[in-house]
Amino acid sequence: MKSKKNVYSALLFCFFLVVAGITLLPLALLAVASFRPGTELMRNGLNFNIDFATVSLNNYVQLFNGSNPYFYWYKNSLVITIVQVSLTLFLSACVGYGFAMYDFKGKNLLFICVLVVMMIPTEILLLPLYRMTIAMNTIDTMWGIILPYIVAPMLVFFFRQYLSGIPRDFLDAARVDGCTEYGIFFRIMIPLMRPSFAAMGIYQGMQSWNSFLWPMIVMRTANKITLPVGLASLMTPYGNNYDILLAGSCFAIIPILILFVCFQSYFIDGMTAGGVKG
Repeated sequence: MKSKKNVYSALLFCFFLVVAGITLLPLALLAVASFRPGTELMRNGLNFNIDFATVSLNNYVQLFNGSNPYFYWYKNSLVITIVQVSLTLFLSACVGYGFAMYDFKGKNLLFICVLVVMMIPTEILLLPLYRMTIAMNTIDTMWGIILPYIVAPMLVFFFRQYLSGIPRDFLDAARVDGCTEYGIFFRIMIPLMRPSFAAMGIYQGMQSWNSFLWPMIVMRTANKITLPVGLASLMTPYGNNYDILLAGSCFAIIPILILFVCFQSYFIDGMTAGGVKG
């Protein structure tokens, strides 16, 4: 019985090792290509056939020498991501907390509305969101990107499910001790929600950092566009700057890797706890 269990564990380990290799293969190809001239990509495509005569740091030198607006794009994406993730996590947690811990008239109907909004493709909402952004005079500003998505239905649903698994006895005990409703949320519930904040922080961080369509519509000034839009602008009918595109794409992965490494210890706990009620 023990030998069968060991064989099963070994097979499972090999399976996940293969899956991890397949997942990391595009990143490895991108990293190798970033040290080659852009013409090599057009001639030979992405591959691991390394010709050391063509390998150099020229792409990264060109990226860092300040001759292009890459770091304006990088800074814009970084600021927007930090602000959007912070506000979206906090406000979505507030809404999810209200749905999970309070009973009020129309609660179920409102939560159904949240679920319905989750099912609507973003593309359908682009025109009304664009008109709303013009009316708010936030076109070509970072708030034009942030405000329409400042409360995310996916995060509201997740926080509601997560908090539904926390006993209300915590709230009753805090009220008996004289804690205010705001005090209960900030001093008791937020510390208990750290795994869910970590899980959703990674999710929302990836969404904000990789967002392309809406920032492309809102931003009009070259130095204000975000990194995905900026990298896409390097591909034009008049010429493609693959040298900066390859090195810039490789360098753009770093914030997401840092985000995941910092919060990975909470990630599994947060994702599993969010689907349990009781």
